Amino acid sequence: MKAQDYFYALADRLQSHIQVGEVFTCWYSGEESDFVRFNKSKIRQAGSVNQGLISVNLIKNQRQSSFEFGLSGDIERDGKTLEKLFSEQRKHVKHLPADPHVLFSESVHSSESTHESQLSSSESVVDQVLSLSKNLDLVGIFAQGPVYRGFANSMGQRNWFSKHTFNLDYSIYLRDDKAIKADYAGFVFEQNHLEREFELVQDKLKVLREPAQALKPGKYRVYLAPSAVNELVGILNWGAFSEKAFQTKQSPLSKMRDSAARFNPMFSLGESTAQGAGPLFQAQGFMKPGNVSLIQNGKLTNSLISPRTAKEYGLHTNGANASESPEAFELRAGDLSRNDVLKKLDTGIFIGNLWYLNYSEWQSARITGMTRFACFWVENGEIKKPLNVMRFDDSLYSIFGDNLEALTKESDFILDPQTYGERSTCSAHLPGALVKEFRLTL
Repeated sequence: MKAQDYFYALADRLQSHIQVGEVFTCWYSGEESDFVRFNKSKIRQAGSVNQGLISVNLIKNQRQSSFEFGLSGDIERDGKTLEKLFSEQRKHVKHLPADPHVLFSESVHSSESTHESQLSSSESVVDQVLSLSKNLDLVGIFAQGPVYRGFANSMGQRNWFSKHTFNLDYSIYLRDDKAIKADYAGFVFEQNHLEREFELVQDKLKVLREPAQALKPGKYRVYLAPSAVNELVGILNWGAFSEKAFQTKQSPLSKMRDSAARFNPMFSLGESTAQGAGPLFQAQGFMKPGNVSLIQNGKLTNSLISPRTAKEYGLHTNGANASESPEAFELRAGDLSRNDVLKKLDTGIFIGNLWYLNYSEWQSARITGMTRFACFWVENGEIKKPLNVMRFDDSLYSIFGDNLEALTKESDFILDPQTYGERSTCSAHLPGALVKEFRLTL
């Protein structure tokens, strides 16, 4: 039985046991994934995962109780488990305190979005990775296959989503901490793309063999590759666009709502769910817009409002998840050709990756972190020497504000490589960024 039919059969079974005054919402999360782990350019682990998880929320008299369990693949067995757990929640829910902010979609908006696979076979991708990385020290993980999301409720709403994605997240080591970090993700695997990436890797490895350039703390002109931009934009997931955080003055971008704080006019950021790897519906049954503008031409335009926050503050939800964090960032591209990046940078630092980011001063959106792996010193438009790892400390109002000089025409699709429990569907479309001053501290 197909995953969609399986889920709908269980939802119908649950519907037949609903009693007067009860409401249920049901969320399905599943995948059929191939996984391959590489180390020293060899396959160290390979396998497939076929799993499904159901989460059910029972609501009655503004009281709610929930449970979840992993599906066995036996429809009769899973149906009985579902009925048993639901009956147990019915006994418990009446003893729970009323929740004044409980909210679920009372309008029925059913939908179906399925995409045919355009993926290459896992075997062909792995063969190419092994061929291209011959005589190199490659470590990483490749994962691909369909991911499924579903929603059902007792009002008869049914939503289904499936999409086929791949993600190759890898590093190629020279020695110690000298390595090139890269990733390639998307919906259609192009062999030529990976070949070009490995050609660039070979060029960078040659530079990594040179003695490292020593830099003093200070402000430097830098180019941030899309992966580095992803880390900077990603830290905005920590409540920056949450309406709840704005209401409680805990958003690191509160100054953008409360005062004249702005980013550069060329900076326009939104959540583009329609272009991402996740569904246009969420766990309470509310539909998500295909696009939500968050910052337009440097100015804050919208927040993300979950159903719970909407009820608490008398607002309208825009389908945000419970944490009110974006799941599909898209930063509008600029007019700088990627081929001209080094020439435009002239003299400064090429930063391929950042990591260990954290806020050093929350209210001013000041962050700190480390450069990672392959970062290079550039002179007169040419990469000259590698750089040792350095710490930075700077404000996003500075990096994406007055110091933002250009964004590239080309954007990278970056898929979150996390596989804790299940493959993530969070993604981002991001260009590279040229920054006039970037503050390194040690």
